[in-house]
Amino acid sequence: MTNSTKPSPRTAGAQQALLIAFFAIAFVAAVLGLLKWQGASIPASAVAVACWAALAAMAGYAVLKRSLTAWILFAMLLGATAGYYFPDAAKNSRVLFQVFLRLIRTIIAPLLFGTLVTGIAGHADLKKVGRMGIKAIIYFEVVTTIALVIGLASINISKAGVGVTMPAAAPGADQIGTVPKHSASDFILNVFPENIAQAISQNQVLQVVVFSILFAIGLAMVREDKRRPMLTFCESLTEVMFKFTNIVMWFAPFGVGAAIAYTVAGTGFGVLVNLAKLLATLYVALIIFLGGVLFPILLMTGVPVRKFLKAVAEPATISFATSSSEAALPRAMEAMESIGVPRQIVAFVMPTGYSFNMDGGTLYLSLAAMFVAQAAGLHLSLGQQVFMMVTLMLTSKGIAGVSRGSLVVLMGTAAQLGLPSEPIVILLGIDQLMDMARTTVNVVGNCLATVVIAKWEGDFGTEKPSPAAAEGAAQ
Repeated sequence: MTNSTKPSPRTAGAQQALLIAFFAIAFVAAVLGLLKWQGASIPASAVAVACWAALAAMAGYAVLKRSLTAWILFAMLLGATAGYYFPDAAKNSRVLFQVFLRLIRTIIAPLLFGTLVTGIAGHADLKKVGRMGIKAIIYFEVVTTIALVIGLASINISKAGVGVTMPAAAPGADQIGTVPKHSASDFILNVFPENIAQAISQNQVLQVVVFSILFAIGLAMVREDKRRPMLTFCESLTEVMFKFTNIVMWFAPFGVGAAIAYTVAGTGFGVLVNLAKLLATLYVALIIFLGGVLFPILLMTGVPVRKFLKAVAEPATISFATSSSEAALPRAMEAMESIGVPRQIVAFVMPTGYSFNMDGGTLYLSLAAMFVAQAAGLHLSLGQQVFMMVTLMLTSKGIAGVSRGSLVVLMGTAAQLGLPSEPIVILLGIDQLMDMARTTVNVVGNCLATVVIAKWEGDFGTEKPSPAAAEGAAQ
């Protein structure tokens, strides 16, 4: 989440000073702690004073920044420190992140229903677009499936979640389930709902998705005067759930701080090391995806590489800085038109890709879901990982516009697979750093998709870009 207004020069200077102070003091605290751990005669009080001083600097930064991301980072650090110095009190903080989890779970079904119905029935002009629509959907599914596979392979190699020992659940709390073993017939049967209310109450996310897809197809087939009221309702439902999600996310600092405090109090600082490994795994996996999948596709399309990279540089930079695909959308559409993609193809493929072609997002989801399984100490067989991939492939559609939407998808997937929710809340502590990278890959992937579809249609370079697009590209 970004600030809606630009801070004054004085405020910006104070923010920068506090951030520098935080890093400097945190570095001192880390050095003192390391020396004490190695046996040096460093007073424990000196380490404690440095830790709390660093937290004070971060608190001041968060107050001035007035950003949800800053508060989540502060809460993560505060939770880790409080969990270490006040373990008894921290162990009683579990109720806060249980409340947060319950609020998130209420979002899953209505949000998936609204986004999927709007995304599918709202593009009823697929009949008119015909061949282009089919090609786009096939391309989206193939590329996102490859992204899922790369994510799974990366986390299986790095094993970033292995060694995260979650504290024992309190009596009466949600228990860690076991991953269900599905035969082929069980899997097929479990996909289709017999009672949608029951599917929602039991967190059967795949059944909710299938119902939503079939409902959307049926809605797209009725007359316009019958379709429009229901489509308007679903669009309104989606907007309301976006706002609902934003409201719930303001409770995220409390949930994240409590989850970190509870975990550190029970198991120590090991979870922070695992989060760093997960962050490194994600960045390496995204680089592999860019270089091993998207770049070869770019070469095969025959588009001048330098021309494409120059055009996509600005949208990618915007998305990385803002962690928002939507912020980069107007410039991305303009940039693709400027290199020869006809406007009608850009107007269809780019917005559709924002719902169905989240390359970076789907790679992250597979990686994060396996991290949760590893943190729970659960071994997933190949068949169970395939089942997880199918679940993620379906539940991730249409969620791109939701703030911290990956959390909603992960929560639904965890419920479907019987995985614990606690590690998902902990992931919010580094979500901003992960979101910057995965959002950038989303934007680059959608820009490339417009070029691929234009090439397949034989329309690339057949129309001159509009003066506005050409002017924007020249800036």
